[in-house]
Amino acid sequence: MATSRTVAAADGDVFALTEKGNRILKSAGTSLATQELELLVLIDGESTVADIAKRIPSLSREAVTAALRKLAGDKLVVSAADLNFDLESSGFSTVAVPAGFFSSLKDAGAELDNSMAGLKRKGYHVSFARHAEAREVQPGWRATILVVDDDPDLQKLFRMYLSLEGFNIRAAVKKDEAVLGLTKQPKPDLVLLDVNLPDINGFDILAKMRSHPAFKETPVIMLTAEASRDAVLKGLRRGANGYITKPFQPEALIGAVKAVLGLAAKPEEKKKS
Repeated sequence: MATSRTVAAADGDVFALTEKGNRILKSAGTSLATQELELLVLIDGESTVADIAKRIPSLSREAVTAALRKLAGDKLVVSAADLNFDLESSGFSTVAVPAGFFSSLKDAGAELDNSMAGLKRKGYHVSFARHAEAREVQPGWRATILVVDDDPDLQKLFRMYLSLEGFNIRAAVKKDEAVLGLTKQPKPDLVLLDVNLPDINGFDILAKMRSHPAFKETPVIMLTAEASRDAVLKGLRRGANGYITKPFQPEALIGAVKAVLGLAAKPEEKKKS
């Protein structure tokens, strides 16, 4: 039977993601709130609670503590102080944290250090999207997806992957084409948006969409090589429904698209079925 523990989340505490927490940031769909996702993005096994709280100005210190308690209760994060207790009885599995995090322990875990060194070379990697409410699909309906990306090879791949799933694809490479793609009827049901475009930054497009009454609710997934914690946080805070770093697996793209369109069952719904 798992031992019940209270998460204090004092200023000097350090948290790390559990294997389950890592999956949330790598597995297409999630029902977590935006601020909970922000916390997962910021938890790196090195930053203290005080460090993390400073980077989420929209939350009070008490709210950060409450959110950390919830994430710990859901077994998505674990505190450094808890790493010495019986992980098997607690229900926690392998914890993926940055190199050197276990340096104070006798068996430092060279394999973990090597894997994290590889991650640092490749950059930060995430693949998540917020689940929308289940959509009632009318006969003959096909979602229209606007893909804003200046890479012609990727545009071809997007068209192939998404067309096979029955979606209508609309392409744009630069600002004017993106505006046309947004205003053309039928209005897109989803926008896949790169950050580094020839004449505009994708984050600026996202901000303009969220400030416009016609597009403030249009789902947006950032699909980009802009791979850093700061970039992911920027996307979340400007209203992105998902964030996928390149390179990506086709399954991750399709899973994220279906999640934000309300075409995929939420995790809690899958458990019931």
